[in-house]
Amino acid sequence: MLHGDARIGGIREGVTAEDLSALRTHQLSATRLRRRTWYNRYKMALGITDAVAIAVAVIVAYIWRFHGDLQVSVAGTRLPYAVVVVFISVSWWSVLAARDSRARGVIGGGLEEYRRVISASLQTFGGIAIVAYFLDANISRGFFLVMLPLGTFLVLLGRWAGRQILHRRRVIGGAFTPTVVVGAAREVRDAVRDLRRNRQAGYRPVAIALSPSADNAAIMMSPEMADLLVIDLASVDRHVAEHRVGAVVVAQGFPQSRVRQLAWELENSPVRLMFVPSLTDVAGPRLTVHQLQDLSLVSVDLPRCSGWSHALKRVFDIVFALAALLVLSPILAVIALLLKREDRGPVIFRQERIGLGGNTFMIHKFRTMHGDAEARLTELLTECEPGSPLFRLDGDPRVTKIGRILRRYSLDELPQFWTALRGAMSIVGPRPHLARELAAYPAEGLRHLLIKPGITGLWQVNGRHNIPFEDAVRLDLRYVENWSLTGDFTIILRTIRVALSSAGAL
Repeated sequence: MLHGDARIGGIREGVTAEDLSALRTHQLSATRLRRRTWYNRYKMALGITDAVAIAVAVIVAYIWRFHGDLQVSVAGTRLPYAVVVVFISVSWWSVLAARDSRARGVIGGGLEEYRRVISASLQTFGGIAIVAYFLDANISRGFFLVMLPLGTFLVLLGRWAGRQILHRRRVIGGAFTPTVVVGAAREVRDAVRDLRRNRQAGYRPVAIALSPSADNAAIMMSPEMADLLVIDLASVDRHVAEHRVGAVVVAQGFPQSRVRQLAWELENSPVRLMFVPSLTDVAGPRLTVHQLQDLSLVSVDLPRCSGWSHALKRVFDIVFALAALLVLSPILAVIALLLKREDRGPVIFRQERIGLGGNTFMIHKFRTMHGDAEARLTELLTECEPGSPLFRLDGDPRVTKIGRILRRYSLDELPQFWTALRGAMSIVGPRPHLARELAAYPAEGLRHLLIKPGITGLWQVNGRHNIPFEDAVRLDLRYVENWSLTGDFTIILRTIRVALSSAGAL
């Protein structure tokens, strides 16, 4: 039996049998957590689809470029091309794994998974080109020119198909990572709400641990917290081990010493330990960690509302708006004809909105209301969402029959491509507001006027009119702080899916 004064493998004095027992229990719990989960199965499926995509690309490239059993010279040795293509295929698949393109943190949503696939593919072929140069291997350039783009496309296609399956599972409540959120009550509530809104991230809050505060009781009455198990801060690691929790999210208000202890308790386990940044709505690409000897600092790139990136955004707006107007012109003509036949009123609705820098501009939309809509607005204001300057009314009696269909699928927004082409709007950006709405806006919310309003944006793809006013403000600010062209492209793709589903339309 070990006693308190025993030395075990160089461990300091004072390690008791109870300490070692607790350590063994912790390691055993970590081992249990490694049992197969939905992620393990999904990761295996991704590995198989990647292998199939690479094999198809290699076979197609080989058949297209060669006929017969050819050989390649490598360092003076003649090798069958089959050996070379097997080496390339295995290397490609391995680099995809080494680049963590199948990591839990990147699958399911966002562009990071796709970015890693493209990066791994380019790195593979760059490395093979270097090796071929040094070994004087005469590999056909045409073979590479076919295999690289085709294989990358097929791998990306497989990842996209995997996401569709994953999203369907999450819609019915599967393929989630059980998550514990710890910290101060208000910050925990906000984190829980964000996790539930962003279902594609795949983290489902199942329990919370709150730092002591006088506000705890009141905040626990909020709907976001009603169905969550409340655990003690000291028992987070035990709850994680016993209930196979896959992630712990640390919000603000969690003691620093306890964070370090929690990290120690979760080490050697597959549990993900994540932190909600203290700088609200700052995206990861803007954060850089600097290690200065014994000091670690995180720098934040401040948002810039001018420069070459905004010039490039304007070019993108022009090209996209022109293409959209040309492609959608038959649909625009049919909608215009239907609106004219319905009540002989005007086809286009024009309204003054507030845009970049607080300047006014004229927005263009298909008319969806009767001609007396503005005159009837005052009598309906009392029925809109309380405490919100935005007018939202389900079943608005002023909307025409065709107007309801147009609104359901956001077809009434299509003429805004003309507004974007003229330069008053962007394809993606914050919501364009009326002057009376901005008069009741919080001061910090007016930062969305630093960039052009958009036809679509984060508010459109996160619930449209279903999200509360304060969340709509926060989403607009998040876009202003973190926008990028790749992010715009993602929002456009998500907008198409949201519009087709008609979710959140009025």
